[in-house]
Amino acid sequence: MTVRINRVTTRSGDDGRTGLADGSRLPKHAPRMEAIGTVDELNALLGLFRAALPRGEIDDLIGDVQQRLFDLGGGLSLPGTDRFPQAAVAALEHALAHYNAGLPPLTSFILPAGSEVVARCHLARTVCRRAERCLTALAEAEPGTDAPVLRVYLNRLSDLLFVLARWLAREDGSEVLWTPRPEAE
Repeated sequence: MTVRINRVTTRSGDDGRTGLADGSRLPKHAPRMEAIGTVDELNALLGLFRAALPRGEIDDLIGDVQQRLFDLGGGLSLPGTDRFPQAAVAALEHALAHYNAGLPPLTSFILPAGSEVVARCHLARTVCRRAERCLTALAEAEPGTDAPVLRVYLNRLSDLLFVLARWLAREDGSEVLWTPRPEAE
C-alpha cells in the first residue's frame, strides 16, 4: 500500500471533527478516535523505549510491534474492517514464552521503576492497558464493532511488556519489588 501525503495542514479538523479512512467524520473525542489516539501514543512510547535499547533482538521485536500497531490503528480508522492477523497474536505469545522462561517466579509485585529502559518499558505497558480499555469502550459505544483479535493483541502486548521490563531489569539489576508499608506510617 502506497501512502501519499501532499500536505499536513488541511484545516479540516479545526471544527473539532476528524476524518476516517472511509471519508466519514467524527468528533475528536469520540471513542473510536480515543482508541486510535491511544494506540498512536503507545506506538510513540514504544519508539521512546526502543531509543533506550541497544540494537538487537528486543529492538527488532518492538520494531515489528510498532508496525503491527500502525496496522491496528489503520484498521480502526476504517470502520467495519477486521483484517488484523491472528498470527500477530501468536508471535507475541511466542516472544512472551521465550522471555518469561528464564525469569524466576514472582514473589512480590514489581514497581514500575528501575533503569531508564525498564521505566520506559513500564510506561509503554501502562498505555497499552489504556489502549485495551479504549477498545472495550469502543465496542460498547458502537455495537457490532468489537474486534476480539485487537483486544487480545493488546492484552498479550501488555503482558509481553511486563515480562520484558522484568527481563531487562534482571539483566541490569534494577528490578524494584514492592514493599508494603505498615499502616502505622
